[in-house]
Amino acid sequence: MSTKIQHSFSNVLSVNPYNNTYINSVSSFLNIETSPEFSKDQFVISYLNTKEFINAQIEISKNIPDEDLFDAINSKAYDELALDNAVEYQIQYIETFNNLDEDNRHFHVFIVDPLEVTQTYINTIERIKYIDIIIPAPLLLKSLYSKDIIDSGGVHCFIYFQENDAFITIYGDKEFIYTKSIKYSLIEMHERFCELYGERVEYSTFLDFYTKESLKETTSDYKEYFIKLYKELFANINDILTYAKRAFEIENFEHLYIGSQLETVTKLDEMLATELNIKSSEFCFDYGFESNGVYVDQLHALMHTYTTLSESQRYESNFTLYHRPPAFIKRESGRLILLTAASFALAFAYPITYWILTYAQVLQEDILKQEYKEVHNIKITRESTIKNKEADKVKSLALLDVEKKEYITKKNTLIKIHDVKVNYPMKATLLAKLTKDLNKFSVKMESLSYSESNTTKTFQLDLVSAKDRKITRLVEHLTKVYENKFKFELESIDYDDESKVYFSQLKVNLL
Repeated sequence: MSTKIQHSFSNVLSVNPYNNTYINSVSSFLNIETSPEFSKDQFVISYLNTKEFINAQIEISKNIPDEDLFDAINSKAYDELALDNAVEYQIQYIETFNNLDEDNRHFHVFIVDPLEVTQTYINTIERIKYIDIIIPAPLLLKSLYSKDIIDSGGVHCFIYFQENDAFITIYGDKEFIYTKSIKYSLIEMHERFCELYGERVEYSTFLDFYTKESLKETTSDYKEYFIKLYKELFANINDILTYAKRAFEIENFEHLYIGSQLETVTKLDEMLATELNIKSSEFCFDYGFESNGVYVDQLHALMHTYTTLSESQRYESNFTLYHRPPAFIKRESGRLILLTAASFALAFAYPITYWILTYAQVLQEDILKQEYKEVHNIKITRESTIKNKEADKVKSLALLDVEKKEYITKKNTLIKIHDVKVNYPMKATLLAKLTKDLNKFSVKMESLSYSESNTTKTFQLDLVSAKDRKITRLVEHLTKVYENKFKFELESIDYDDESKVYFSQLKVNLL
């Protein structure tokens, strides 16, 4: 991708559709574009805010081949996340590798309603027509590791405030782990500040204090309420980090990065480090671009960094609906134009060609008349030969039908033999597992039977035990251990007065 962008496009344009800002890059220079226009020579990249998509983790069996992977993930996403079947969601995913799970593959799934994309980019697309890449904002952070801007390992948390959204994203060992939108966008922070302050403050006044006043030095009446606002924010961040530690088995966070779409004087990283007792820094990195001293939104810088990476260095999750049209010769209209041009060329060439062919045919006519007599005699002889061959063909086809029937019979036999070879070890393995569990709980098996229908495969175990509690504990253990693999059915436990033992029938359905 990097080579393609550099050689096929003269510049890269990054788009923030939420506040209609555009940054243009040529070589290593970033410039604010106030009036962007369509150009076929520019590569366009944008992003989706965290609140615009659904993010979840999904497990898929390793037995599913790669060509069926998307369908399997798509189906499971609709089932597990209770998605509306009437909506055709866009679904992208990245794989995360779990060495402890030998049976399943693990994926981070990103789900977007196409209508949300259309509404978000309705104004942008009128100006620039095409967007090559639209990527979830948290996945842009992979660029920091791929370009060695952050070269340390461990678990890092990124907190970023935008005008319309704010997100927390966690990376561990340089790979994406988790992201969440939080209700502390600049607009939401303004609303909360007004509630704490007790009266309405203009949004522009709020931003002016947020960007230009230092909480350490200011004597403004707003100071006390900004501190309360930040403490609420940091408490919310702490709750999310606590949840993430539990959910993803994280021992500790090595570093926190906190920043904003707007440059601030107040050192939020110092306040965050004090509140959470975790090493923190500003969410502001040296990407190697020059911007003539103008502060650049970090997401814009990340988008330009993303376009310099190869496919193996970045995450691929493209939600764009605004693809470039194919090359001229690959379009239907292009093919029609070329065909029309070729037709005109043939139309002018036809009269000359017709005259030449007519003259040649007159010369050939005499030759053909002489050859006709010879060919006619040959024709009669060959027609007789063909009739004989057709009779032989009918006989051969009859023999072929017999051979085909024998082939199908042998094929079906081999399939049955193969099925026995494959399924028998599976049954034996299952019985071995169940036998170990029976011995573990001191339950004996009096008899065993197996049945099979079009939809189910069932083992029936006749169990015997000196105590009914041993049977119930056995069933409880099997249900927990083999959940989603087998279904266990136990209708009753009967007691025999003569033998003084408990009998029960346990059905094991293979899922």
